[in-house]
Amino acid sequence: MLLVVHNVTSAGRLLDVLPLFHDDFRVQLLATSTGSSAFQSGIRELFAELGLPVLPWEQAVATPVDLAISASFGGDLHLIKGKLCVLSHGVGYTKKLSRPGAGTRSPEPTFGLAPDWLLEDGKVFVDALVLSHPEQLARLERVCPEAAGAAVLAGDPCYDRMLAGRPYRQRYRRALGVRRGQRLVVLNSTWNPEGFFGNGGSEDLLPSLLPRLAAELPADEYRVAAVLHPNIWYGHGPGQIRAWLDRARHNGLVLVDPLSAWRQAILAADIVLGDFGAVSYYSAALDIPVLLAADGQERLDPEAPLADFVRSAPRLDPHAPLREQLERVLAAHRTSPGPAEFVSSAPHESAALLRRSFYTLLGLPEPATPALLEPLVTPPYEPPRRTAPLRVRTWVRGRRIDIERSAEHPYATSGESHLAVHEETRNPGDLAVADVIVREGPQDDPRLGSPADWAAEMLSRYPQCALAAYITGPDTCTAYARQYGPLQLSAGPDADADPAAYASALHAWLNNGGSLPPGGTTLRVRAAGGTHPVTVEFLTSSPHSGAAGP
Repeated sequence: MLLVVHNVTSAGRLLDVLPLFHDDFRVQLLATSTGSSAFQSGIRELFAELGLPVLPWEQAVATPVDLAISASFGGDLHLIKGKLCVLSHGVGYTKKLSRPGAGTRSPEPTFGLAPDWLLEDGKVFVDALVLSHPEQLARLERVCPEAAGAAVLAGDPCYDRMLAGRPYRQRYRRALGVRRGQRLVVLNSTWNPEGFFGNGGSEDLLPSLLPRLAAELPADEYRVAAVLHPNIWYGHGPGQIRAWLDRARHNGLVLVDPLSAWRQAILAADIVLGDFGAVSYYSAALDIPVLLAADGQERLDPEAPLADFVRSAPRLDPHAPLREQLERVLAAHRTSPGPAEFVSSAPHESAALLRRSFYTLLGLPEPATPALLEPLVTPPYEPPRRTAPLRVRTWVRGRRIDIERSAEHPYATSGESHLAVHEETRNPGDLAVADVIVREGPQDDPRLGSPADWAAEMLSRYPQCALAAYITGPDTCTAYARQYGPLQLSAGPDADADPAAYASALHAWLNNGGSLPPGGTTLRVRAAGGTHPVTVEFLTSSPHSGAAGP
């Protein structure tokens, strides 16, 4: 059996169905790449990870096979010597696209459903065209009735894997460092020039919007992640993507692996800021609110359910405050049955339906074991790491401190403000004007000395700084305040807030006349919609009250 890869995007869908052939000694798997995609990066690494025999395309089309499976129509698939099954690598067939070099048999052909894609010399060359819903079959029968006999209704394995992963939503959120009370905003873009990462219909949309999202949204209330189409990721190169999004990444944006972790990020999301790509529609089918930054109507088959969804989904105004728009969509969200209905007509059943079709084409009886897809893996733990300076606004009411931290406060009109800077800020000049300096790491890092030693060093080096805080765990940090010396701040595992916020709250409280008694105190820090009791204790036997500091 031959796996035909057009690019990494199409390979993702092949990886979805690969487990259906596990444990069958009758089936030898081979792999090839058509070489027809402009996006060739990443294919070699993917093949190396698969560890299957890889045939050059010229050899692949000269080698008789019992079955070839492709998740794209790219390349001369009609040359394959054997039965051919084609899967969709998106959410059905939705986009208008002409086949390169094939001429145009139909006006504005829909990729995968038009004669341009399904006929060669007037004949259907596909033995099985996998569709996820009867509405696709209805469109196929209208535009290319010759191919209707090859259609197989077999659900959507990608969607089924996400359905199976829904119970693990909290696990995926923790992997991304999302704390209780935080909202996860997932940015998503398809690869077309009209997509979110292209220009979205506006030349300055992306360069201004992504940094704004990461900077304007309060750090303790929002977590921001980006899921970019594999053609973006591998077409430009991961290094280039990281370079373009450098400022946003320093403000806490995390880039999600577009092959192995994007589904988990979507399941973890509170809201998706996307465009007319498949991920937006999958998100809506999973009942996740979607706000569109680009609609791309001209790219879509107007009869496809995705086009109907795009016409009615709320739109982002890139010139209006972002936080208010996100909160408005979250508050107004109501479940819509349409996307879930049209993504798949056989939810949870694609594994059985697909394996039955594959083995019929192979001419083999199915294995006796159940047909199962691979569960979604839990991604590596990747908490936010903000090294850009944060403007911290605080409201002190006795021992209660309300706090809001963000890179910018463009609409703030109240509260007191101070500057908190990570020691690894890009601009060393930020440290000279910081009120609070922070960093994180193990307590026994020999390069830095003890957390208290590091904090004392910061106060000695930067006279403007009033407090330095070394984050030692998910809910603890060691702080050095000039008038008191080394302090331990802890909130307990149930607090679930960033210890750097505790350090800023302590600074604001002390700056507003707060005084630490010898036995320490407990502050009540309100952040991300929750109030956290934070214990402040001296690390030495007696407080350094009135001391000038290092």
